[in-house]
Amino acid sequence: MRRILARYSVICLMFTGFWLLASGCALPRIIVLDDPLSPDEHINLGVAYEKKGELDNAIKEYKVASKKLPLAYLYLGNVYFQKGELNEAEDYYRKTIKKDPKNANAHNNLAWLYYTKKENLEEAETLALKALELNPSMESVYRDTLEKIRELRKNK
Repeated sequence: MRRILARYSVICLMFTGFWLLASGCALPRIIVLDDPLSPDEHINLGVAYEKKGELDNAIKEYKVASKKLPLAYLYLGNVYFQKGELNEAEDYYRKTIKKDPKNANAHNNLAWLYYTKKENLEEAETLALKALELNPSMESVYRDTLEKIRELRKNK
């Protein structure tokens, strides 16, 4: 009789343990209520992923940062440009310009995107000129974009 009760107890314990595991009650869960990283730290992490070639992970970090830091839209545009997803890149460059109209890099990068696609070249020229106006300290970079756009427009 003892053996039967012992076996019955073991079977009950096994069933109870299985039920607890199946229902998820036996495993501890960690819930993070607040993000421990600042938006700047998410951008830095995204840059690190980008340097390692982990573009999808970079995108995730930049998207988290973009909830509080509109500059992250520029980084998203750059990653999508690298991936060859030019429509996505264009959307994010436009979002950057909308949220921060004085961001010269966003103007220049959108101009370069249009140069790359060989479309909207008149707007590309305007964007490059705006970048030059907004940040004269980057004149050599922005002027290079502008000259290439003008050359392409002339040859079309």
